[in-house]
Amino acid sequence: MSAVASADYWPEGPPAGVEWPESDTLVLLRRELAPGAEAATLCFFGQDRWGLSEAVFEQHETAVSVNFTAIPEPLRMAAKHYVWQLINHDAPTPLYRVTTERAAIRTILTGWPAFKEFLLWLHGHQVTQFSQVTHELLDDYLSHVGARDITLEAKFRRAVEVRRLWCYRSILPEPMRLPVLPPWGGDPAGELFGRVRGQRENRTPRIGEATMQALLSWSLRFVEHFAEDILAAHTEYLWLKSRTPEGRRRRGPVPHRPPHGTVEQEVCSYLTHLRHSGGSLPGKRGADGHIQVDWRHVGKILDRAFTPKTADLAVGRLLLASGLPIADDAYLDTPITADLDGRPWHDGPIPYQQASFLARQLSTACVVVIAYLSGARPGEVLNLRRGCIEHDIDTDMWLMSGVYFKNAVDGNGNKIPAGARRRDPWIVVKPVADAVTVLERLHAQELLFPAKIEPYRHRPGRVTRSGQARTDTGDDLGVFVGWVNDYCARRGLPTIPPDPRGRLNISRFRRTLAWFIRRRPRGLVAGAIQYGHVHTRLIQGYAGDYNSGFPDEYAFEDFLARLDELAADERALAAGEHVSGPAADTYRSRIGAATAQFAGHVLTTGKQARDLLGNPLLQIFHGEGMTCVFEPARALCQIRGSASDPMVTPDIDDCRPRCRNIAHTDRDVVTIRARRDDLKEIVNDTLAPPIRRHREQQELNRLNIILEKHQ
Repeated sequence: MSAVASADYWPEGPPAGVEWPESDTLVLLRRELAPGAEAATLCFFGQDRWGLSEAVFEQHETAVSVNFTAIPEPLRMAAKHYVWQLINHDAPTPLYRVTTERAAIRTILTGWPAFKEFLLWLHGHQVTQFSQVTHELLDDYLSHVGARDITLEAKFRRAVEVRRLWCYRSILPEPMRLPVLPPWGGDPAGELFGRVRGQRENRTPRIGEATMQALLSWSLRFVEHFAEDILAAHTEYLWLKSRTPEGRRRRGPVPHRPPHGTVEQEVCSYLTHLRHSGGSLPGKRGADGHIQVDWRHVGKILDRAFTPKTADLAVGRLLLASGLPIADDAYLDTPITADLDGRPWHDGPIPYQQASFLARQLSTACVVVIAYLSGARPGEVLNLRRGCIEHDIDTDMWLMSGVYFKNAVDGNGNKIPAGARRRDPWIVVKPVADAVTVLERLHAQELLFPAKIEPYRHRPGRVTRSGQARTDTGDDLGVFVGWVNDYCARRGLPTIPPDPRGRLNISRFRRTLAWFIRRRPRGLVAGAIQYGHVHTRLIQGYAGDYNSGFPDEYAFEDFLARLDELAADERALAAGEHVSGPAADTYRSRIGAATAQFAGHVLTTGKQARDLLGNPLLQIFHGEGMTCVFEPARALCQIRGSASDPMVTPDIDDCRPRCRNIAHTDRDVVTIRARRDDLKEIVNDTLAPPIRRHREQQELNRLNIILEKHQ
């Protein structure tokens, strides 16, 4: 579709400050382009499909575009002019409660379906230009949206896109303008649809405990045990691949034909090596099912261009007459050094074709370890670069640096397309640093998670997206789990169970980690590292900053966990559970008051969860054989956080017996009795060292006093 001349709408030319695009005007005329964007791939106004990938800096994003052929023809030109202004110019009138001057490319793409739906609805009501839209018609559209069986979020989005179109009316000609007054009188969307949207609606579900534990365990196994063998195999694979005919051409001009007899000498040396090492000729299964020599692989080993026709040449006959067995595959020479449960983790050497696949699975395992144990957002992880890890010797902390995209804005509130470098790094646990080291050895590319691990030939003009990082980690996780489960089935090992909430994706990791930190703080994640340790590291670095979003994730899970615990405590008290200790009365009063106040409470934001956690009624924490009815002012433990922070908590592992915050429930007493019985055996053991017997006798006396008072 050709552009309409500006004179058709602006007889005296566009007003000052208004640009009018022609057919050959670039779509991304006033947008910053991502590094590596090629001029040959940029789209023009006259085209009906506009690719916008060149303005997307996030390396993990897929190709993005808008297709105007989906817009009814009478409204198509107006839609193109509006979207072009939306891309290239600030909004003349700010959108309600939005501080940004210009919409981000991702915002435009997110709103495109809602905008398109509005235009289709207008077309169905015989509207051919925006100036025909009346407030009565907008009310009808609002009623139409409100009656649809879609989420509240989707309804809000449809209202927002109509308002965004209205915000640009002053730089559009009269036929392309909505009415002068704001749509629906400028009323907030919450009033339009009868209730306020909660940010927790359609919340990303956490991954089930059994699934996540098994997934993390196998990912750590790849990084900590299998990595050396896979890295070595992949290095040999790349070396052999560089000796294929295609690889030799990429290396430069093919050498002149070797002197007569040279190839035969190389073949003889190769056969001698196989005889001494007990090896076999590389093989493959032919179309008839029989094993035959893999001539192409032999050529890679000898750096020659061998084909099936080589069998009829002198060197081919020499190989076939050697009497050496032919293997059922083309195996690498890399030895298997790691074991699993007392036997080599891989049955025999790794086949050539499998090395690349295993390298990809190793990279996926690193995604799991880094994304899950750092608490970073998916985009932040997939855009990590070489050298992002350093070790602070003085503090013995591992620091991970990089860029962030969410909430990265300039002084005017506009998104910074290239993202911003974090002021504070993540403080991570050592398994994360180990995974980064593995990735830096796996390939030589700048991004830790490139779309292709192996070097590949870039073809100008054939770029589908500007980003060079991995995108759909959900598919990769599915392949990884499939490989692990097939492997476990062959070896009789427990598999990774399917997640009851659906498809795995790293976007679900943050909430899952928050759940484990809150509910399973002593659960092991690697060696002696526990979730409590991961939590300590997270709150010391970038993930502990509220801008990272992770404290909101943790606050949400913490609030839900405390409500569950309160419900269990209330049921126990109602069933006659006895409570003793200095804080017993406070415990009982808090349980009753908290149950009355928070029963059925619904959260809408993470900030609300953080604020509610500061309520004194929720300050009850269960430990091993004790319950802390927490009041920071009289706590004897090393509390976590400052007294003014609503997220302040006691250090249950540092509980002091004389603390006035302690209460003992019947459930605690069960644990205390078991501990007392263990101590009795030690104290009665005449062979135990006197010093130990004396120490344990003192602890036994203390526990007996607690039990006597409780009874």
